[in-house]
Amino acid sequence: MLTGRQAHLAEGEAPALRIDRGYGVFGVAADTGAEAQAALAALIPDDRELWIVEGEPWPVPDGTREVKRAVLAQMVADGAPPAARQGESAILALGEADAAEMAALADHAKPGPWGPTTHRYGPFFGVREAGRLLAMAGQRILVPGMAEVSGVATWADCRGRGLARALIGHVMREMVARGETPFLHSYADNAGAIALYESLGFRIRREVHVLVLAK
Repeated sequence: MLTGRQAHLAEGEAPALRIDRGYGVFGVAADTGAEAQAALAALIPDDRELWIVEGEPWPVPDGTREVKRAVLAQMVADGAPPAARQGESAILALGEADAAEMAALADHAKPGPWGPTTHRYGPFFGVREAGRLLAMAGQRILVPGMAEVSGVATWADCRGRGLARALIGHVMREMVARGETPFLHSYADNAGAIALYESLGFRIRREVHVLVLAK
């Protein structure tokens, strides 16, 4: 991610990098050696977290503390995306003018780390009713030939209406039209979310490990 299509968002220098702090909290190190671990620790702000996502459990660098560990299911949809269903709510493109509402929705629904410029990963899409943003979904990580569905969020009083399903399907179709394979991450113990993603054509590819660090 930080050495490829989104290298322009990277902070730091090899052997460790992190995403621009406005966009989020993710970081990466070249390996678990002392030099890389020290460089990774140096990228952690005094008052914020750094999230590491790797294929194997990651050690805690000296001088930092472990806030959380979790296992994610990485899922890929390599078939045809789902077709839009008749009667689905109208889906709108979101942009800078929607940033405050998107941040409020993310703070409520907790779809994952969200920063003041996370919406610029884009494109993001949403559903509005009577002017209110009810739900949204977009993209985050870009790797060669693939794009991550992310930021899927719905206000609690609007759930059960199929908004997340409609938005994820829309984002998937946008990605496939660009020649990209959609993928996403879910907490491995979130059976409900995984069932929804499987019904949309995603399959579990592998498990990955999250380590949240702070000073």
